[in-house]
Amino acid sequence: MYSRLSQLARHFSRPLPNFAHRSAAAYPANLSSRMTSSSNGEAMSVPRKRMIHTAGCIIIGDEVLGGKTVDTNSAYFAKFCFSLGIQLKRIEVIADDEEEIIEAARRMSKNYDLVVTSGGIGPTHDDITYQSIAKAFNLPLELHETTVAKMQKFSRPHKSQPNFDWNTPSPALTAKLRMAQLPTHPDIPDEEQVLYVKEDLWVPISVVNGNIHILPGVPRLFEALLEGIKPRILPLLKDPEGRGTYRMLFSTPLAESAVAEYLTSLAAKVEPRGVKVGSYPRWGKKRNVVTLVGTDRDYMDSLEREVAEGVQGKRVQMEGEDDTDDETDVKKDKDA
Repeated sequence: MYSRLSQLARHFSRPLPNFAHRSAAAYPANLSSRMTSSSNGEAMSVPRKRMIHTAGCIIIGDEVLGGKTVDTNSAYFAKFCFSLGIQLKRIEVIADDEEEIIEAARRMSKNYDLVVTSGGIGPTHDDITYQSIAKAFNLPLELHETTVAKMQKFSRPHKSQPNFDWNTPSPALTAKLRMAQLPTHPDIPDEEQVLYVKEDLWVPISVVNGNIHILPGVPRLFEALLEGIKPRILPLLKDPEGRGTYRMLFSTPLAESAVAEYLTSLAAKVEPRGVKVGSYPRWGKKRNVVTLVGTDRDYMDSLEREVAEGVQGKRVQMEGEDDTDDETDVKKDKDA
């Protein structure tokens, strides 16, 4: 069956572009432990695993930039990172454009320990994420037969394709096989660069350059697959138990300008301990919010009384929990 599918893919897919056009010298040395050669003799880097402290997210899709689709995946990823204590440093939304995808993938992979992409891996002409990221790291696209087998087992032809047959060449088959042509490094074990995290789902997570995880844009799939890679991520965290980042909230009746001086001194005091201080006005309410965010829980808890006194307020578990009914129609100008 696999050989038959490979023949179909070669017959119906247009020739793949030459992805091996950039030398390995262009890539950061700290991402690889050794080099190998591509089919045309040029060098390809073999990435090494590294501890995960930082993350980046690339949302790919003209429909997001054009306002047709609202991106929720980056917000989900932000909460995912926060829950594990990973510092999410950057979220970018880019077009379905090869050069933009190549540039963003290279830069993000170099700058951050964990990178996820969302979108651009469907069956149509504008789904170019796989081929663009392959090109970014000098990798070929190859038909991944395990993915094809899973696709056959778990996907069902659309009702508009009643005569679809996996063994009969057709435009629909060609389109489906595009979703199984993955960036492939010849010297990395298959199980490290193609992940299946749900037994009843054929969609793979393609891992490129050791830290880029290519995910679909459909929120339901994105969320399920992201949660599925958590066991892979946990051993690489500073805190392998994944207890996450700690956030303390304080409710204050004072205007931001009234607490600015105190918060400036507080921020300088706690910054060496990895704690960040934030201030957030709440329009139309009598109380504003001050936050402390970090990972040193014991130290942060020890500051509770001091901060409460400094902002003349109190610690709360969630924003607005001490609001009262008479605040609903309050007209409050921002005191900046």
